[in-house]
Amino acid sequence: MRILVLNVNTTASMTHAIGDSARQVASPGTEIVELTPDFGADSCEGNFESYLAALAVMDKVANYTEPFDAVIQAGYGEHGREGLQELLDVPVVDITEAAASTAQFLGHKYSVVTTLDRAVPLIEDRLKLAGLTDRLASVRASGLGVLELESDPQRAVEAIVEQSRAAVEQDKAEVICLGCGGMAELEEQVAAATGVPIVDGVRAAVTIAESLVRMGLSTSKVRTYAPPRPKQITGWPITRQPADAGTRA
Repeated sequence: MRILVLNVNTTASMTHAIGDSARQVASPGTEIVELTPDFGADSCEGNFESYLAALAVMDKVANYTEPFDAVIQAGYGEHGREGLQELLDVPVVDITEAAASTAQFLGHKYSVVTTLDRAVPLIEDRLKLAGLTDRLASVRASGLGVLELESDPQRAVEAIVEQSRAAVEQDKAEVICLGCGGMAELEEQVAAATGVPIVDGVRAAVTIAESLVRMGLSTSKVRTYAPPRPKQITGWPITRQPADAGTRA
């Protein structure tokens, strides 16, 4: 089984960290292929960068020439998952939805701890669209930019722990979702400080994607995510036609 894991920003070191995290939970025989977009922002922290990332991720996947069995979009609260589902005939899993759905198996209420406050509405909207807000206690911001997760890891851990504790003590969350792909591999430190289960969206997405592939399931194509209708698209950066993309390995 081959799973493509797409970073939504152009920071290669973050792509590698996301890929390493994915491999730690992948089953024997599952190949994780980490991919970085060819264009876009070095971090995604708002709507403009998110929509740009959506286009870049679709471009990267559509131009991947080897067979694959599933795609993971590793951006928390980012746009684009629906476009990938139209383009591909393999499962597409978004880490935002993967983390939240997994959290609901582990406790009554969950909270998300993310980066900057401006990312909070995007995450809330993504969770609402996915129907995952009924058991959402809160979405809290650590106050750190995405790139600070790498440049100052100790400060990042302290800020995430602080907001995670507040979510548990004040918002009554019983599970914490790490609200950024760049927070991969912080689960143990945050769990030790809070005493609650910590869900990393990348790892959750890998296990969900593997399960869907093993069950032979993929996106329904009868209505919402039907393939794009054939038409002339001017100036589109994708060089291959959508019908050519996404064949199982």
